[in-house]
Order: sequence, then C-alpha cells, then structure tokens
Amino acid sequence: MNLFRSIVLSFVVALFLAPAMALAAYPDRPIRVIVVFPPGGSNDVTARIVFNKMPDIVGQQFVIENRGGAAGTIGAAVVAKSDPDGYTIMVQSTTHIANAFMYKGKLPYDTLGDFIGLTPMARQVGMLVVHPSMPVKSVKDLIALAKKRPGEINYSSAGLGSFVHLTTATFSSMSGIKMVHVPYRGGGPSKIALISGECQVTIQTIGSAFKNIKAGQMRALAVTSKERSAKFPDVPAIGEVVPGYEFTAWVGAFVPAGTPKAIVNKLNLDLKKALADPKVSKQLTNVTLDPMYMTPAQFDARL
Repeated sequence: MNLFRSIVLSFVVALFLAPAMALAAYPDRPIRVIVVFPPGGSNDVTARIVFNKMPDIVGQQFVIENRGGAAGTIGAAVVAKSDPDGYTIMVQSTTHIANAFMYKGKLPYDTLGDFIGLTPMARQVGMLVVHPSMPVKSVKDLIALAKKRPGEINYSSAGLGSFVHLTTATFSSMSGIKMVHVPYRGGGPSKIALISGECQVTIQTIGSAFKNIKAGQMRALAVTSKERSAKFPDVPAIGEVVPGYEFTAWVGAFVPAGTPKAIVNKLNLDLKKALADPKVSKQLTNVTLDPMYMTPAQFDARL
C-alpha cells in the first residue's frame, strides 16, 4: 500500500511540476518570428528593432521570416496552424482586426480565437504622401485635383484592409473625393509603386517614408494623427483640413491560441524589457514609431 501511495504521490507531484520545468527550459532553441508583411514596412521595421534585442534578454535567437500577402492573412494562417509551444510568434498590426471584417467568413482562421496577443510594440502614425510629379503641395490642393479628376488618381496600399488602405479610404470618404485603390502585397511594394510613379498617392507610416521624403522621392502633405509630428513640425495634420480626421494604429506580437499561460507571460515580460531598453526606444522613435506596451489582459481587452 505504501508503495502504491508513493507512486501516486510521485505522479501528482510530477503533474504539478511539469509546467514549471517546461518553463524553466524555455526557450531551448531559436524562436521563429513571422512578420505577415514583406520587408520594408512598419511591421518589419518594428519587428527587427524589437526582436534584435530579445536574444540579449532571452538567450536564444529570434529568426524573422517575412510571409507577406493578402493584407497579412497568408502569414496569419501559417501562425494559426503552428504548434502552440512558444516557438512561433506573429507580428501583425491593426490590420489583423480589420481583416475580420474585410474578409468576413473567408479567413482560414478565427481572428480572435486562434491567437493570443502578447503586447502591442509600437504606435503607427501615417503620412499622406504624393509622387513629386503631382501638381499639389497641400491637402487642399490634392482634394481640389481629385474632385476635378474623379477616378483618375491611383493610391497604393499594403493590401485590402491594411492600415494604408483604411487610412486613405477614410480620408477619401471624409473629403468627398474618389481615387482608385491599387492594393499590393505589403507596405514595401506599396511604397515602391509610389516612387516609381505607378501610383500617385499613398499613406505610409512616417517611419517607412521619412528617408524617401528627405531624398525627394515623395512629397509629404500631412500626417494622420490628431497632432503634428515632432519630427516634421511643418507638416500639418489632415484633421486641420478635414475636420474630425484622425487615424493611428499599432504593431503587435501574437502567439497561437493554446500557448501555455506561463510562456505567454514570460514573452510579454521579455518584450516589456526590450521595449524599455533605451537603445530600442531610440531606434523606434528615430523612425517615428512610439514604443507601446500592454499586459496580455490589456491587449486582449483592446482587441
């Protein structure tokens, strides 16, 4: 009988200690970070800045893999089907929520049910930009030209339902103009389309656009935030011309649903440390991305 009790007791103790032992060993190999947009956009920039710091905190490599297409839904589908073991992280933006409405009933995953939000990492502010050949120098000029030439001006986006698409569509609606939407497979290709002249207008995150603006490859007209950007104080807010307009977003980190709570909490705290690092904060700020942190519960409530 004593032997039986010892076996049962050992089993119970092992059952309770298993999660702690698994966490103590985590991570014991590199972690894959799937950015659901191509290189060059704000999601990619944020991921590379933040996760480049994580090896110093965690002691393992974080390997970034770009899986762009369909406003991030292709990469999200890969993450949703991945093992919930903490070795696959998704980087996605506000577009993740918008996709649930844009592709209603057509997504191969449940937007909220198949993922756990770790934390937002950065706040995005967009900038309305045009190709240098466009005969406009202000938001008023663009609105006037678009009203004069309805359906003749193309605007590029990172895909249907992307931050760029929604910000520009909202601007068009609120200003009473009609432009043609041309979706691409991410922010990088969308920016290239503007620089090449294939499209005449787009809204890029400031971090993605400011080098091209300084190089004269695109002209800045306005920012999408309520207030002007400290980095571009002479560039007005769209809301100064279109009353009530304001559109900002976030870039966040997610793991597949079913990932153990202990691992979720560990990754959240590790990301908190990374975001609090002065060098990371400065790198994000330099590309006009505001560091942003939440607990998993706070992020879940926001989602």
